[in-house]
Amino acid sequence: MSGVWVFKNGVVRLVENPGVDSFDGSRQGSNARRKLLIHTPSNEAITSYAVLERKLSILGWERYYDDPDLLQFHKRSTVHLISLPKDFSKFKSMHMFDIVVKNRNMFEVKDV
Repeated sequence: MSGVWVFKNGVVRLVENPGVDSFDGSRQGSNARRKLLIHTPSNEAITSYAVLERKLSILGWERYYDDPDLLQFHKRSTVHLISLPKDFSKFKSMHMFDIVVKNRNMFEVKDV
């Protein structure tokens, strides 16, 4: 077993690849690469929630306005729900991968 033991918020856990995004989406290490969500068909980087909302609405996702602290999208033909932090600066790789998984072949996450 190799890696680094991290103590955070009273919990100790093993991080096997230091410098890679952690479980909560925060960066670790000084050489961590930034992630970028890319809309694959247009090769366009998602740089704001306005851009993301346009791409998702074309794919059939509808915006929910129930929770003032989250941006939420639902697709009628599925049970999927995408929940994102209201502040785009808190949009982490775990949110990006959630979008990728729920929209196969439409988005990808790239290292910048």
